[in-house]
Amino acid sequence: MTKKSLDSIFRQSPDVEQRFAQGKALRDTAPRSSLAEFKIERKRALPINILRHQAKDRIQEYVPIRHARMAVNPFAFYRGGAAIMAHDLSKLPTAPIHVQLCGDMHVSNFGFFSTSEHRLVFGINDFDETLPGYFDWDLKRLAASAMIAAEHLGQDRVYGESIVRLMLASYRKNLLKYAHTPYIQLAHTYLDEDSLLERANKINAVSKDFFLKQIIKARKNTNQGVISKLTEKTSNGRRIVERPPLLQHLDVSRRGNKISELLNDLLTTYLKTLLPDRRHLLMHYRVIDYARKVVGVGSVGTACWVIYMEGLNAQDPLFLQVKEAQKSVLAPYFSDKRFRSNGERIVHGQRLIQGAPDLFLGYGETRELDFYIRQLRDMKGGIAIGEGGIGVNELPDYAKLFGMALANAHARSGDPAILAGYCGTNEQLDDAMVQFSTAYCEQNSIDYESFQRAIQTGKLSCATENF
Repeated sequence: MTKKSLDSIFRQSPDVEQRFAQGKALRDTAPRSSLAEFKIERKRALPINILRHQAKDRIQEYVPIRHARMAVNPFAFYRGGAAIMAHDLSKLPTAPIHVQLCGDMHVSNFGFFSTSEHRLVFGINDFDETLPGYFDWDLKRLAASAMIAAEHLGQDRVYGESIVRLMLASYRKNLLKYAHTPYIQLAHTYLDEDSLLERANKINAVSKDFFLKQIIKARKNTNQGVISKLTEKTSNGRRIVERPPLLQHLDVSRRGNKISELLNDLLTTYLKTLLPDRRHLLMHYRVIDYARKVVGVGSVGTACWVIYMEGLNAQDPLFLQVKEAQKSVLAPYFSDKRFRSNGERIVHGQRLIQGAPDLFLGYGETRELDFYIRQLRDMKGGIAIGEGGIGVNELPDYAKLFGMALANAHARSGDPAILAGYCGTNEQLDDAMVQFSTAYCEQNSIDYESFQRAIQTGKLSCATENF
């Protein structure tokens, strides 16, 4: 093989300083100040139309539950409105630096999880909408979510601005560090338990206590820990507890196919996507039970299943989560043609962003739908804002983690030197994100009021029970 052919295979990158200069030069055509642009619209039908369109491709009996969860408050509405914001972002100035986007980047889509090596780490934990695209789309959605979360906690815009600035400063600082990190070292760089505990010693006592409790809780959130919550003993052995409509056994799909046959199709295709050693490990387990489960806010109405498996016996449980993989809300704006299925798209994105994700992460398909699969709980711990979760005292310290985790994801999937060169070392990007997030927070409140009116007038269905 000649050097010329080798050069055509491997990327020949300029050195760090040259790539940093490339990023800096992009400011000429895409000024950082331009990212602040957003025009508030007082009356628009867009949010309601998008939600009604999404409802057509969802399980109809669950759509009212989705709307009920979004109706709880403006922050919940924002969490379920990724498609609304994607449309808004598509009309705005952007910085053409490609990364693997989360696609639904907000402050509640971070959490603790276990890598394939069973290391507890903190990072992005939702990838349903992931797709390659421009980095500022994630940054804008995250910044706006921080401002909306601050409002949700009863704080003023001054507090919200401080959270956005802490997050942006952390994002820029860590991009600069990753730009000079050797590639192999970057691939093994996580916000793992050791680094998290080190950070815990540098924050205030209230935050530290909360932080340590979250780590302990995540460590206990395992297959063993969940068996008593999701299953019960029956005359036929352990089975998943029936809690309709949120958790229920079904024999036939919404399109009239037998669930057992679809499950066979799914697992057959899924096994082919696992590495041989993981496939070998999974084959030691047998399927005991399965049930459909309602999860999240934005995901409600898509097909989600829990598969309960046993290895040696009931003391060796394994719970797999099977989630429907629909088209990304970013697909109208960024190409998804390279992926053969939406399950492949999600798994590809998660592996890029997380680096060493769940041991059993893979994807499969049935004659009806695409899916992706992972363990239901393997040291997983989500982030809640308010009501027993992150409060006013804790959010500033978590904001720094959010910025660091997003920088880690973007550095893994993009070019950290170009990103760092564009973002810079001063606060110009931070200023833009504060201005944008302030405006979008107001737009979200306006849209939330329209959403509430649509429910009251019957344009959108909404469950009356507390789900």
